[in-house]
Amino acid sequence: MKRKLPLFLTAAALVAVDQITKALTRALIPLNAKITVIPGLVGLTHIQNTGAAFSSFSGGTALLAVISLVMTVVIAVAICRDWLKHPFAQWVLAVILAGAFGNLIDRVLFHQVTDMIDTLFMNFAVYNFADICVTLGAIALAVYIIFFYDKYEKKGDRKAGGKEPQHAADADD
Repeated sequence: MKRKLPLFLTAAALVAVDQITKALTRALIPLNAKITVIPGLVGLTHIQNTGAAFSSFSGGTALLAVISLVMTVVIAVAICRDWLKHPFAQWVLAVILAGAFGNLIDRVLFHQVTDMIDTLFMNFAVYNFADICVTLGAIALAVYIIFFYDKYEKKGDRKAGGKEPQHAADADD
């Protein structure tokens, strides 16, 4: 478990960044107020979201909190039990864990999630740091599974060259 400590400490640091940015948003930016940070690129817009991405499942805070809790536990177990063994995959899971837990905290404490990052160069949902962790982590995990899972995670003996060993019954054919 000692070798997992850096993963969980990193996840905790990411959760802290998420919670600090949300607390600052709630304290310093009035609800629905917009602040341009870089004109035409990014701004801050304080909204409270009772749903999920793009405000889908609006009003479904309780269900989303349960889903977030289950995912947080599953991801923590996956890290502890080495469901994915490669260090890259472990770090990706830690980033996703941070995002899931960051939004879970909001749902439990406030019955909604504080969002503030507003992309001004396109019509896109307002989001937060935890959303970035979940999204980038999910993309990295998908890339890992699609391109590297077979190389680093598949179980069973393989002969050189990546071919499955032949069974004795197949050798006679």
